[in-house]
Amino acid sequence: MDAVCFDMDGVLVDSEDYWIELERERVLPEALPDADVSVDELTGVYYEELYGILEEDYELAVEYDEFCSLYEGAAEDIYGEKVGLTPGVREVVDDLREAGVPVAMVTSSPPEWYEIVLDRFGLAFDATISAADLDGPGKPEPGIYEHAAAELGVDPGDCVAVEDSANGTLAASRAGMTVIGFGVGEAGHGIAESAADSVAEAPEALREQLFSRV
Repeated sequence: MDAVCFDMDGVLVDSEDYWIELERERVLPEALPDADVSVDELTGVYYEELYGILEEDYELAVEYDEFCSLYEGAAEDIYGEKVGLTPGVREVVDDLREAGVPVAMVTSSPPEWYEIVLDRFGLAFDATISAADLDGPGKPEPGIYEHAAAELGVDPGDCVAVEDSANGTLAASRAGMTVIGFGVGEAGHGIAESAADSVAEAPEALREQLFSRV
């Protein structure tokens, strides 16, 4: 293992449940009132891309700007007030960097959202990659993880990704990374296991799996 890439939502912070609640109670009822859509289809995908992805298979009841505003209107409250840092992850990140292992945060959240998290919790990474930085599509396509590996100066095949969602796990796997399924909240219970190379049920298990590869 030459580097580690951490997803943000549901891995570093417990934000995924707040987004799932928003999607279940507002996004799906307002945008797709007549369709039977699982929240799993939305989890881990960059919200600005999500409208087009859903539009390919469903008839949406709202316009693009209105769809995006559902997410944008909730972001500051979720990241600035509601979320908590996942216990133990700060120490894992800091100890990896101290051991000389480059660490990246790879997220579908745009900079104006993830910067709230970095500032609020004092987290530091060697690289921070957002889906908003890409010319191409974000998760579940591999480009975001390929870009992260390039920023860290390593081959994707020598990286470990820590992911909680099916879309994120698929993106990292397609990039050629080893994936550890780990997460807090609803998205972390059972979604990543099917495609992840291994699963860590708790921060202590995540630490053990990562440092066994150092």
